[in-house]
Order: sequence, then structure tokens, then C-alpha cells
Amino acid sequence: MNKSLLIIAPIMLVTGLVGGYWFAGSKQVEGQPATGSMDRKILFYRSPMNPTVTSPVPAKDAMGMDYVPVYAESDKPKNRKILFYRSPMNPSVTSPTPAKDAMGMDYIAVYAEESDDIAGTVKIDGVTVQNIGVRTTKAIKSSLSHRVRAVGRVAYDEERMVHLHPKTEGWIENMHVDKTGQWVKKNTDLLSIYSPQLVASQQEYILALNNLKALEKSPIKDIRQGAEDLVKSSRERLKLLDVPEHQLRELYRSHKVKKSLHIHAPEAGIIMKIGAREGQFVTPTTEIYMIADLRKIWVYADIYEYELPWVKEGDPVEMQLAGIPGKTFKGHLAYIYPYAEAKTRTIKVRLVFDNADLLLKPEMFAEVTIFSDKQKNVIIIPSEAVIRSGSRNQVFVVREPGKFEPRLVTLGLSSHGKVIVLQGLKEDEKVVTSAQFLIDSESKLREATAKMLDDIEGGKSDRTNDTSLDINNINTKDMNYEGMDHKGMNHEDMNHKDMSHEGMDHEGMDHEGMDHEGMNHKTQGDKK
Repeated sequence: MNKSLLIIAPIMLVTGLVGGYWFAGSKQVEGQPATGSMDRKILFYRSPMNPTVTSPVPAKDAMGMDYVPVYAESDKPKNRKILFYRSPMNPSVTSPTPAKDAMGMDYIAVYAEESDDIAGTVKIDGVTVQNIGVRTTKAIKSSLSHRVRAVGRVAYDEERMVHLHPKTEGWIENMHVDKTGQWVKKNTDLLSIYSPQLVASQQEYILALNNLKALEKSPIKDIRQGAEDLVKSSRERLKLLDVPEHQLRELYRSHKVKKSLHIHAPEAGIIMKIGAREGQFVTPTTEIYMIADLRKIWVYADIYEYELPWVKEGDPVEMQLAGIPGKTFKGHLAYIYPYAEAKTRTIKVRLVFDNADLLLKPEMFAEVTIFSDKQKNVIIIPSEAVIRSGSRNQVFVVREPGKFEPRLVTLGLSSHGKVIVLQGLKEDEKVVTSAQFLIDSESKLREATAKMLDDIEGGKSDRTNDTSLDINNINTKDMNYEGMDHKGMNHEDMNHKDMSHEGMDHEGMDHEGMDHEGMNHKTQGDKK
């Protein structure tokens, strides 16, 4: 009877376990919801405007917007490979196996991407795109212009300035123009000067004239020619001493020496400086007058280095002055100086304006606007679309709805919130103009993850290709196993064919399923 009881008891126990397992499974199936959407577990809720702000329960932000639920990705297809798991509260914290954070929240599975997207490509659902305020615009081919504004300083036209010095030593007897700021015309009589050298030169000229008159009837040609040459040379000397033409004619007609000679204005202009007065002894180093023609003036302006590519010689310029309200002067950019100012890090340019009314005064300050040429047929995008990291410039291109690809671009000139793209974009491609920094943070995380996985896969590949660790490449034949301790080893399904275990200690070995065909189990001490 005891034997029957021992047989029946295990049978009843097995039957009870199987029945309980079936009953529990059927109850579980009956309790499952009908729709697959109920299987998705809400992990937490996060702010639609700032994904880093989360809440374990439904909430609203300061603007009254509902927090967006974040679901567990349990409904992912089974054929997708799980790369790793990351913390829902801190994406930089990852785990190779399922885990929970300090708050008991499950880590989120990150799956391998099946597409050929470049590293850093971000996919966002339409609701999130709308909640974080993503805006896009097209890259267009158009023209871009720019206006350079600067502060200018009115100055003299250096090509219209005259510094008047006497050609000989002497004394000023009479000054006919003795006030600065006075307008003089060309050939105006400025002063008379007494100079012994001028008197001697006049005497030489009169003697040459008298000599020519006495020898003009000479039958010898060389004598007549010599007298004529002497007159010409003496007259030329007086011209070089700035003796005016009307005094030379008077001297030729009267043959009388003038004590003082006149000095005339070589050009029209305004007397800006007087360096001598009546009775003063002057030399060729004395600047008697400085005359400037202000009917055309120069304006100096400083522009910054980043604006230098926009300007070139010949660009039209407009100028306004506080001292002349309501009037705009038009000119042009005449010259760009080939050096930068060390203190201000600016480049000086020279502008030219007409000043027929003499309204512009030297040393006045002005506001100038330089109209640069348009950059034609170039790709233009808003400046706000560019993420500038210092070492590179990047934009996010919309590949399809909700899919954003990071792309490096080469930028050109910028103006009025627009920037020229030299390389990296084509016409009509859409770029992100707002919320791109949120997308960029996710893109960098994905890119870093992809690089990490590439390193991991590369390490596995190296280990896989290392044939030195492949057991199939180990030559076990003729191996000496003497003294090997196989205690506790599991040799299930091991093929020991042709292995020589002479001297091996097999105590405690589990030899279940071992194929010992051809094995030599000869031990030490066995007799042949």
C-alpha cells in the first residue's frame, strides 16, 4: 500500500500544478483589454515647451498647456533590436539591461534604426512638433543687399589745397589779402614783396633787352642769336621766381626796375591760414598762405571688419548732418585705405562730395550710408535658422514631415536678418527656423549614441575575427592533459574524439551526452 501511495502522490501533485497554471492563464487572457492602445504604459508626463521638465502625474505648465504623456515602448515590433535602455529623467544615463531609476520609473528602450539616415537625424511626431513650436521656411534664390552706416568727418580735399611759399628771400611790403576765411579767385593779387634777388634779376633782364636792341642789326648771325638767348634766359629766371606775367610785360615796355613784385593766388579757394604779415622777413621755408578749394570736399568714415566685404570703390553714398537738417548730400566712395586702425579695429574709407554752396565745413561730423552692390542669384535663408557653434555652422533640413536632418553649411555675407549659403543647401529645401536648439540637443544625443554603438560593434567584430580564441581552431590532438582537474566541469555534448586524457583527474565531472569515441582513457598505473 505504501508503494501505491508513493506512486499516486506525485501524479496528483503534477496534475494540480498543470491545472492551476491553465486556470491562471485563462483568467489573465480574459482580463486583458480589447484594444492594443491600452497596453501602452504611461511612464511620465513632460512639458510641451521644455521637455526637460517632467511630472509623474498629469499637469499643466505656466501657459495652461497640458503636459504630454510619454509611453513605454512596449508596442514596438519584436524584430527591432534593442540597443540599450536610458533613464526617462536623464537621457545621458543608460543601461545595457532593463532597469529602474531612483524614482522607480522604468528605463526607456532605445531601438536600432532601420533606415539609411545620417547620424543625428531626428524624428518627431506631429503633436510634439506643434507643441514645441517648430517653424520652417524654404531656402530661396534671390538677391541680397546691404547698407553700411557709419559716422563721417568732413575734411579738405587734399588735391585742392595750395601752400604758398616765396621763391626768394625778402620783405613783405603790402598784403592785399590779410584775413583767413576770405574767398579769393585765381590770380588774385595777394601781396607785394621786396627782394634784392628779384631786383637784380630785373636788371639782368633790362640789360639783355638793351643788348639785343644794339645787336639786332649785326651782320653776324651768332652774335644776334647770343643776344636773343640772353633775353630768353633772363626772362625765364624771372618766371621761375613767380614774377607775374603782367609785370614782365610792364618791365619789357618801360625798361624800369620795380622795387617790389606781386605774388598772385595760383588757384581759387578760401584763405585757411596766413603765415606772415607786412614788414616780415620771409624765406622760401615760410608758408605765407594756405588756400583750400572747398567746392569739393572729402569725408573720412570708419567701417568695421565684418562690413568690409560689402563695400568697394565707386559705391554710392548719402550723407546727412545735424548742422544742415533736411538736406541729403550724395557722393561716392573714392578709396579704401589698405590698413586697419590699431585702436578701433576699423578700416578708413574716403568719400567725395560736391560742395558748390559751401555748406559743408571741414571737421563737421556726419552720418553716412554706403549702398553696396547686390549679391545676385544666391541661396538665402534666415540667420536664425543657423546654429553657430564657433567651429561650424549647421542647419536642420526637413527631409519629410517630422524628420529633421542636421547639415553643415558654408555661409557668405549676411544682411537684414538674412544670410547667404555658399555650400550645403539647395533651392527650395526647407530649414527649421525655430525650436532648432531643442532638435539639436536630441540630434547630438542620437549622434553620440550612434558613435558609441559603432565603437561597440567594432569591438565585437574585432573579437569575432580573432581566430586565436576560436575553439574550432585549437588542435586538441596530442594535447597533454596530465594533471588537469575537471571537477565540476559540464561536458555535455562535448566531442572528445581522439583526445588523450592520460593522467586526467575526472572526479566530479558531469559526462552526460559526451561522445567518448576514440578517447584514450588510459591512466597512470594501468597495465597494458
